[in-house]
Amino acid sequence: MSISSLPDFPWDSLAPAKERASSFVSPDPAQGEGIVDLSVGTPVDPTPEVVQEALRDAADAPGYPQTWGTPDLREAIGQWFERRRGAPGVDPDGVLPTVGSKELVAWLPTLLGLTAGDTVAFPRVAYPTYDVGARIAGATPFAADATTAFGPTTPASAPKLLWLNTPSNPTGKVLGVEHLAKVVAWARERGVVVASDECYAELDWRDQSDRGGDDAALPTTPSLLDPRVTGGSHEGLLVVYSTSKQSNLAGYRAAFAAGDPTLVRSLLEVRKHAGMIVPWPVQRALLTAVSDDEHVAVQRERYRARRAALRPALERWGLRIDDSEAGLYLWATAGEPSRVTVDRLAQRGILVAPGDFYGAAGEQHVRVALTATDQRIAMSAARLAAGPAS
Repeated sequence: MSISSLPDFPWDSLAPAKERASSFVSPDPAQGEGIVDLSVGTPVDPTPEVVQEALRDAADAPGYPQTWGTPDLREAIGQWFERRRGAPGVDPDGVLPTVGSKELVAWLPTLLGLTAGDTVAFPRVAYPTYDVGARIAGATPFAADATTAFGPTTPASAPKLLWLNTPSNPTGKVLGVEHLAKVVAWARERGVVVASDECYAELDWRDQSDRGGDDAALPTTPSLLDPRVTGGSHEGLLVVYSTSKQSNLAGYRAAFAAGDPTLVRSLLEVRKHAGMIVPWPVQRALLTAVSDDEHVAVQRERYRARRAALRPALERWGLRIDDSEAGLYLWATAGEPSRVTVDRLAQRGILVAPGDFYGAAGEQHVRVALTATDQRIAMSAARLAAGPAS
């Protein structure tokens, strides 16, 4: 891998639109002034006090923490999978805290030993780090939405790593149990490792009737580690999860991977050598975050209210909302190139992310984040109500 093989950081290309949005002024106090930045999913609400307290209580940390995480942290994560995800039986030996989830997405192909000649697959519309992770390892990135995209395959020709992302960033699409089970069966026949990025699982906006069947009873979206998916075995499977969104902990870098204990041990050995360790106070905060459901419910309702205000405003402005079943974003289109929509919204003082950030298949959509204060979301709705920009 060479630095030149990596793509430019996409958000840098938004500078002109950001400048335009920042200059917004209106005589209407409801619209406010300046930019409403809905281009990134950075939490803006306070970190829950119960988590802050756990961090403070662990502030005296003169020694090195455990790379694997403490046994009580790994057990708490296993209990979270059973309680929140409908996935009992997660072995604490198959749990590993990570320095946020993005670093694991970027480094997983390398940690698994993939290299030139190996293929890493991921959705056609996807966060760019899946592609970047393949490139860092020197492997071949391959965007595909179905296993049929690979054609006839054998263990030798199949991808070595297959990423799923459910709920999707940016589209908000949720993969059901039946779909996940079919992917797992296909992968196991070919020795493919399946990793599922499920960072938005706690933010499911579907009604129970929309979920259907047994999924209606789940408090979150279905997991790759659901026994109806795995058949009772986590072999070859890994789930990645972050507390950044559910708990407003993006500044803590508190995440984890869980699944196949054999896979986790192989990751652990490399991470020990590389010093990829979650700090001790953050491990204590993470334990609290996955053990306390109340603060997650409070935050979910904040986002629900912002979504209820922003979605109809975007639709009245002329955008169609696709997918967006879960997660922190609205996946919207005006049936035009995404950069045109970005510029039109910037004229209203609203900055969003163009869909081409997430692959060519997204180039007629924009991603609109819910991560702004109630006041800024209300301003956005007022600006949109004032009429579309030409």
